[in-house]
Amino acid sequence: MTVKQRVEQALHSLRSHLQADGGDIELIDVNCKDGIVKIKLTGACNKCPMSHITVQNKIKKVIQQYAPEIKEIYTV
Repeated sequence: MTVKQRVEQALHSLRSHLQADGGDIELIDVNCKDGIVKIKLTGACNKCPMSHITVQNKIKKVIQQYAPEIKEIYTV
């Protein structure tokens, strides 16, 4: 399984939690060479003042469980 597929799997595992709060998440890019993932938070998550904390404390940890080579997560 590719890194991108594993990241998509991680996001899928998070999606129901985000959707329960009226939000969602989209994968924008996976840069395997640099270990960087770019995501877009949509719906209620897009304007949530806590979204930065959610990305760093939850989303990043889950992505790294599926794809340990990922070092950073950025929102666009």
